[in-house]
Amino acid sequence: MLIGINALLNADVLYTLRAMGHGDDLIIADTNFPSDSVARETVLGEVLRIDASAAEVVQAVLSIYPLDTFVDDAAARMEVVGEPKTILPVMQEVQNEISTAGGPKEMISIERYAFYDRAKQAYAVIQTGERRFYGCFALRKGVVGPDSD
Repeated sequence: MLIGINALLNADVLYTLRAMGHGDDLIIADTNFPSDSVARETVLGEVLRIDASAAEVVQAVLSIYPLDTFVDDAAARMEVVGEPKTILPVMQEVQNEISTAGGPKEMISIERYAFYDRAKQAYAVIQTGERRFYGCFALRKGVVGPDSD
């Protein structure tokens, strides 16, 4: 255990988040997402796992991971097939965590197969213990500015 770091963030996740640079994508995926096969195509090349809900994982990640403020798609959700405007409870919970962290007021929605394509181009995939459908999100890393003097 470390002081000040969310206990959900295991060593592999911490290493990966630290290694990522500005503009790199992180995928937070539910248990139904093809995380293992998609992760093989990412920069990291292997799936990371945190056995918690999507919102809990996003909260933990955003406690140390800055969201990109230079783009409109810093936070995205996989849209419900045939219902792009539908916001499911899991999506609202994650949106609440993003808003609390100072991220965009509304995640963009991405069609299912387009989301898979974005995920394959990501730096890494974290598979969560989220069992609710459409608990899949993309978070683009921002920057940490210099300390003020």
